[in-house]
Amino acid sequence: MITLYAFGSAFGLPDVSPFVTKVETLLKMADLEFAVDTSGFNKAPKGKLPYIDDDGERIADSTFIGWHLEKKYGVDFDKGLDDEQRAVAWAFEKMLEDHTYWTVLHSRWVDDANFAAGMAQFFERIPLPMRLIVPRMARRQIKAELRGQGMGRHAQEEIVALGKQSLDAAAAFLAGKPYMMGDEPTGLDATAFAFFAGALCPLFETPLREAAERHANLKAYVGHMAGRYYPDHTEIARWAA
Repeated sequence: MITLYAFGSAFGLPDVSPFVTKVETLLKMADLEFAVDTSGFNKAPKGKLPYIDDDGERIADSTFIGWHLEKKYGVDFDKGLDDEQRAVAWAFEKMLEDHTYWTVLHSRWVDDANFAAGMAQFFERIPLPMRLIVPRMARRQIKAELRGQGMGRHAQEEIVALGKQSLDAAAAFLAGKPYMMGDEPTGLDATAFAFFAGALCPLFETPLREAAERHANLKAYVGHMAGRYYPDHTEIARWAA
């Protein structure tokens, strides 16, 4: 039995983390039985979520989890793609994970209004006076990570421009296809859906959301993916309307 350690559904999204949503979608694509546990953060092997426990074997990081599922269960998430297409899919996946992610993180944690509307909710159960201290510490840590990665060294408008460029590129590549790589879903779609849905989340007032909403094909894609893999998340279908 596979256990997926996650943050949990929030803001109408399957999970607050796009990386958790990616793994959950891969598990659904592979038609594997799994359970979700939201109590495992303190035991995360690499200090981050997601990770899975597969009959006692723990695997951390969404990419390594995907590779594990392919190896152990004989799944090929990129079935039907030739070598060139697999290379393109990998490049887009890493653009979203290692570039776009930081623009989304900045919009949720650094912007005061968005933080208050969203991420601050995760600290409401902490008793006073730590409830006043821990969020500040967490935001300070996120800002340090953003600066260390490099995105946090840019001005706000520069970060937005970079995020928009990635969304524009993804929308141009998707064009009129039902899935990112063609007529059938591949591993890239697990990542793309997670990040596009996060960008469209109406809770956060960001230029990135406005940029995503301008692409009708991204909205239709998110609605299509949600209908196939997350039919219970009806909020997403409304965002994509």
